[in-house]
Amino acid sequence: MPARLPRRAAIVVAAALTMLAAGLPGARASCQLLANADDFPLLRASLATDEVAIRYIGHATFEIETPKGVRIATDYNAVHRPARLPRVVTMNGAHRTHFTPDPEPEIEHVLLGWNPAGGPMTHDLTVEDVRIRNLQTATRTWGGETRLLGNSIFVFEVADLCIAHLGHLHHRLTDEDLARLGTIDIVMAPVDNATTLRLDSMVAVLSSLKPRIVIPMHSHTHGSLESFLARMAVEGYEVARSAGPLFVARRAELPERARVLVLPGG
Repeated sequence: MPARLPRRAAIVVAAALTMLAAGLPGARASCQLLANADDFPLLRASLATDEVAIRYIGHATFEIETPKGVRIATDYNAVHRPARLPRVVTMNGAHRTHFTPDPEPEIEHVLLGWNPAGGPMTHDLTVEDVRIRNLQTATRTWGGETRLLGNSIFVFEVADLCIAHLGHLHHRLTDEDLARLGTIDIVMAPVDNATTLRLDSMVAVLSSLKPRIVIPMHSHTHGSLESFLARMAVEGYEVARSAGPLFVARRAELPERARVLVLPGG
C-alpha cells in the first residue's frame, strides 16, 4: 500500500482487497442546466454558496462539486471515472462497476458502503461544506440469497440540499429507513428493472422518498430507461432531458411539479 494513502482509506481499501481475495460476489430544490459540458472545469470558480454541481459520468457514477470545491465521486470504479481526481469517493460492493480495490492514494476519503468483513459500515463525515452519511441496505447475491448490509444509500448534505444516491438498492424502504434518511431533495435512482429493483418497486421507493428531482442511472438493460420514463410520466412526474451531463442544483428553484431529469452519460 503506498505510504501516502491516508490511514482511513488504507483500512477500507485493505478490507476490499480481502473481500476480492476471498472471491465474494419544507422547501425543495430544482436544477439550472448548464449549456456546455466543457464548462465544468470552471464550476469551482462560478458556484454560488447555494449551488451544487452534479455531473453524470456513467452507470452509477456521478461527480458532485460543492461551493467550496469539494469533489465527490459516487460508486467509484475502474470503468467510469471523472476526469479530475475526487477528494472523496463512495463505493458499493455489488460488483466491479461500483467499486475499485485500487483507488488513487491521493484520494483523501474512501468510503465503502459495505463491510467486507461483515457487519455494519457507518459513515458520518463532514468535509468543508458537505456532510456525507449513509444508510445500509440489503442486497441479493447472484444465487438469490440475501446479503445483509451489502449496499449503502449515501446522502450528501450541502448548500441546504439533501442529495441521495441509492447505490445498488435491492428492496423497498421501511418506515425506519425513511425516518433515518429524512427529507431528500434530489435522488439518483437505478432504473435497470433487473439487477436492482423491478420497476414497480423502484416507483414505490421514489413515492416514499418524495424527492423533487429524480436522476435515472444504471439503465444498462434494454429499454429500461424508456420504460421508467413512461411510468413516471403516468405517476405525474414531469420528464425532462438535459442536453449535457451537467446541472447546477439550487434550493430556491425547485419546480412545483416533481421532475425526472435525464442526464446523458458515458
